[in-house]
Amino acid sequence: MSFRFAAYAVCLEQGRVLLARHVAGNGETTWTLPGGEVEHAEDPFDAVTRELAEETGYDGVVERLLGVDSRVIPAAVARAGVEHQNVGIFYRVRVTGGRLRAEPNGATVEPTWTPIGEVASLRRASLVDTGLALARTLPATGHVTPTPVGGLIQH
Repeated sequence: MSFRFAAYAVCLEQGRVLLARHVAGNGETTWTLPGGEVEHAEDPFDAVTRELAEETGYDGVVERLLGVDSRVIPAAVARAGVEHQNVGIFYRVRVTGGRLRAEPNGATVEPTWTPIGEVASLRRASLVDTGLALARTLPATGHVTPTPVGGLIQH
């Protein structure tokens, strides 16, 4: 089984959400939230603003913890062909400065403020829906039930 521990920024402003296009090794692209892997000994609280800056050029401040999503992707549908667990921590992050730009030499390109009403029509990672659901509902437990594998693209 492979494992990924990541922190994601849900940046909302004037009915829009900040997304970036992720380019996989095979050239396939999907829209995703700014964020990524928490490095060894790094606090996820710090990782989310580091990732926001790396992927979008923006500085940000964490406003609140939205929740945690844990999902297991069966080997039959996982990209690498082995069972994979992804644990994502989602934060509401307010952009405080910087200049919007693509990630230099990275897998995330084209950061874009996207109207929330247009998100459903995008080819996107399931974590986009998870982050928006957490921001919208603020569940008391900080957890939303994962969508079934095969529904949306896993990331």
